[in-house]
Amino acid sequence: MSKLNALIAGSTGYIGIQLVKLLIKHPNINIKYLCGNTSKGKSISYFDKSIKIKNLPKIIKFNSNLLNDVDIVFTALPNGQAQKISNKLLKKNILIDLSADFRLKSAQEYLKWYKINHNSKNNIKNSIYALPEISKKKLKNFKIISCPGCYPTSILLPLIPLIKSNLIKTNNIIIDSKSGYSGAGRGVHKKYENKNLYESLSAYGVGFHRHNSEIEQELNNFSRKKIKFTFTPHLSPMFRGILSTIYLDVKKNISIDYVNSKLKRFYKNDIFIKILPINSLLSTNDVINTNYCHVSVCKSKYKNKIIILSAIDNLIKGGSGQAVQNLNYYFGYNIKKGLA
Repeated sequence: MSKLNALIAGSTGYIGIQLVKLLIKHPNINIKYLCGNTSKGKSISYFDKSIKIKNLPKIIKFNSNLLNDVDIVFTALPNGQAQKISNKLLKKNILIDLSADFRLKSAQEYLKWYKINHNSKNNIKNSIYALPEISKKKLKNFKIISCPGCYPTSILLPLIPLIKSNLIKTNNIIIDSKSGYSGAGRGVHKKYENKNLYESLSAYGVGFHRHNSEIEQELNNFSRKKIKFTFTPHLSPMFRGILSTIYLDVKKNISIDYVNSKLKRFYKNDIFIKILPINSLLSTNDVINTNYCHVSVCKSKYKNKIIILSAIDNLIKGGSGQAVQNLNYYFGYNIKKGLA
């Protein structure tokens, strides 16, 4: 069986290591290069002892000559770095990016939210915001596949079908999300050293978290009216997982059963989305170490209001897992490859 050669840039962060673990299991992928800026010469097992494959390449510093030997480039780098790599891509290369570099369709919006000038503006048009279940049929038209952020993944998957179907009011959506601290990267321990990270819950980015930009962009793409929402993220004393609680006003005469059935029909062919029975109580424990998103539609004590729960693993479905899922859709592989 022929294999595609892959390069992983940013292979030693939480997302990068998880991506290595998934690609090791993928029968169509050969990990040709592992790249890191400060870990040159080390093996990936130095950063995660559970990786015991001995024939993986040692970590090297990225240089553009490596692109000659690979078909796919995965980037799990700090924001701004994938843009530089995108400018050096060859015709044969497909870039699957796990940073925010190509999530926003406006360079001005990128500067506003990330405080970095976009250095690959011409490549924005060559990129797609690739939430797999929503964009799978369009991927082949693009050379740069931009994977959504972890919070937006948990939020957009339940909301897009309801907005497309015009079932909910869009002027006051309330989103409360709680994430494991791995979502903040390896620097989280230093950044939050005074927050008692392992025993406390912390709100952050209130009103102005960067993921507001992509949530707004994507919801507005499917809405007949401009969306108004409030999103508040929290760091939880757990390593991985996200639970989002979304408070919605439904249109008049729309029942909770109809909302639930609409979600089930929308995702009936998507094996990684599970719409649970109404009022199911979700736990991140149900989805960690998987590529699944679990969704539960719950009753509210108020008429015409519902509460949606959405749970994912931020490092897999919210990161490396959907990168592999996009890879599978792009090349026509079985969607479970590397993921089940």
